[in-house]
Amino acid sequence: MTASAGQNLKVNPDRLWDSLMEMAKIGPGVAGGNNRQTLTDADGEGRALFQKWCEDAGCTMGVDKIGNMFATRPGTDPEALPVYVGSHLDTQPTGGKYDGVLGVLGGLELIRTLNDLGIKTKHPIVVTNWTNEEGTRFAPAMLASGVFAGLHTQEWAENKTDAEGKRFGDELDRIGWRGTEEVGDRRDKMHAFFELHIEQGPILEAEGRDIGVVTHGQGLSWTQITVHGKDSHTGSTPMPMRKNAGLAMARILEKVEEIALSHAPHAVGAAGHIDVYPNSRNVIPGKAVFTIDFRSPDLSVIQDMEAQLQAAARKICADMGMEVELEKVGGFDPVTFDETCVRAVRTAAERLGYSHMDIISGAGHDACWINRVCPTAMIMCPCVDGLSHNEAEEITKDWAKAGADVLLHAVVETAEVTS
Repeated sequence: MTASAGQNLKVNPDRLWDSLMEMAKIGPGVAGGNNRQTLTDADGEGRALFQKWCEDAGCTMGVDKIGNMFATRPGTDPEALPVYVGSHLDTQPTGGKYDGVLGVLGGLELIRTLNDLGIKTKHPIVVTNWTNEEGTRFAPAMLASGVFAGLHTQEWAENKTDAEGKRFGDELDRIGWRGTEEVGDRRDKMHAFFELHIEQGPILEAEGRDIGVVTHGQGLSWTQITVHGKDSHTGSTPMPMRKNAGLAMARILEKVEEIALSHAPHAVGAAGHIDVYPNSRNVIPGKAVFTIDFRSPDLSVIQDMEAQLQAAARKICADMGMEVELEKVGGFDPVTFDETCVRAVRTAAERLGYSHMDIISGAGHDACWINRVCPTAMIMCPCVDGLSHNEAEEITKDWAKAGADVLLHAVVETAEVTS
């Protein structure tokens, strides 16, 4: 590929945008976004539309036994390992139109663009839709890519249940999207993987950059804390005689803020899930259950934050005469993405003249698991006010185009043009 041809190779932004808007009609939310949770009827409908589009673009569709979808555009060398791209089509209950979907349909637009221009690549290109990235209906997040990468067993994943007690495996069968491929059969046959995603944070927009070159993914630690106090009347229990589990929780949460700030700027921490019991207006809480979410791109920092939390929570509760239990209920180690793939992303942004910066992903993505089995990188584009997991999530057509252009160039460079 000549330099001029490289600079001129760009996606069709109107077609990409139209595809995003067409997919957004499936599983509409109540406030302009989407509710296309995994393994619902809406998820099945979105999958069917994606398959039709892929087949119309000349791809063959493969589906594995946990529902992961793989649309393949052949390469010219039958021995060359495929370059994979993609993300997920499932959404949060009050999700946006772009989280995950941009990465899947950006991959489809890549295929359509190559078809338009008659460009062939040595390596096949595979556009992937990973099942249940969000983990909202069936926890944990990135479930099917985790099974694919060998972190979870298929049986364990299929036995996960939603809030109504419905099994993942049963719902996969019900919507008709259990494939025939063994999960992970492709694992050792991947040349590389690229995932395009909205940032889900405010940094790129604030810095005025078109592209985030993702070098690392933050590690995550979830610790569930249960504080045992004593239920009692809020009006008649003297202050010195109270065992207020809510107050102990508040003091621990203050400490969480302090711990995260001690590792600024890349460490974060907060409680996203909180329950107090009996949760009555005139009863002092006798029990509080809450989960602390610590994240950092440095494993030693995560471990230090966990240790500080353990010590602080135990001291706070002991001083207040209460018992406390701490249980690590989730997490994964930080990710360092492949240097060669990251360089392909950065080079693509520079070749195309898009402003860019290195960035660390604060959220978990399927790429974090796939990075364990093949060279992987991520591309991010801005989103308005950094808002995501919200129906008001928004990006511009120009941002979508920039991200898809960079994806196109990084993938074409990695898949090697032959004509």
